[in-house]
Amino acid sequence: MRKMIVALVVLFVSMFSHEMHAAAGANEKATWLWNPWILVNDEANTIDFLYNKQINKVYLQIDRDLPTKVYQSFIEKSSVKGIKVYALDGAPAWVAPKGSTEQNKLFTWLTNYQKRSTSSQKFSGVHLDVEPYLYTSWTTNRATTIKRYQDLLIKAQKSSTQLSLPLEADLPFWFDEITYKNTYGKGTLAEWVISKTSGVTIMAYRDSAKSVIEIVRNEVAFAQKHKKSVVVGVETGFSSEGNYVSFFEEGEAFMNQELLTIKNHYGSSSGFRGIAIHHVGSWMEMKQ
Repeated sequence: MRKMIVALVVLFVSMFSHEMHAAAGANEKATWLWNPWILVNDEANTIDFLYNKQINKVYLQIDRDLPTKVYQSFIEKSSVKGIKVYALDGAPAWVAPKGSTEQNKLFTWLTNYQKRSTSSQKFSGVHLDVEPYLYTSWTTNRATTIKRYQDLLIKAQKSSTQLSLPLEADLPFWFDEITYKNTYGKGTLAEWVISKTSGVTIMAYRDSAKSVIEIVRNEVAFAQKHKKSVVVGVETGFSSEGNYVSFFEEGEAFMNQELLTIKNHYGSSSGFRGIAIHHVGSWMEMKQ
């Protein structure tokens, strides 16, 4: 009888811990900061903005011309506010035949940076935004381009592991329609990327909760299947693709209502981690 009671208690604690972990994970609120030079003259206001918007994770662009101390100062002060900072980099040309050169430069810089920084100044992870579909060979030789993209992610994962950092990547919502068949096997590119990284942010750039919920459905399911989780990203800047892409026209108040609807819909799913807002620059200028 005693053994049964102990077993039930252990089971309850395990279930409770899992639910608490899922709930905590779903509360991630991230954003991209593409212009790190803003930190040179406006660090305090930038951190205040992030804190007031309840951001707890920042994808911060790496510019190797920026003094190391600028990154160290921002990360140290952000950590006090409960904000984690991930090193952000990537470009379509990374899938070029010699594209690994730029990737190598990122990890060389990051390795040196982490060695020179205190624990409170270090990056918490790596976040890649490569977008291979913008490279010319995506239309002329897609199979090869996809393979190169997979190669670079595998290489990045190894480099991140050597630094004891998680690797994340941005992913367009339509990668669940892109298939691959090569030495990595066969399947959909979205599922492959989700399975091979520590986390994925879906660029679900639509301006209604209904649309966003629908277009990330497969990715959330893939994440749950592989015991991973995805962050759902939305746009705040003007888009020439149409007024259905961004919340630029509707404003922040409307966006927040829609984001709440998305969180309520997927909040109980272990495949959903939270929301990301693209990006700090346009968000700062967004109408209320």
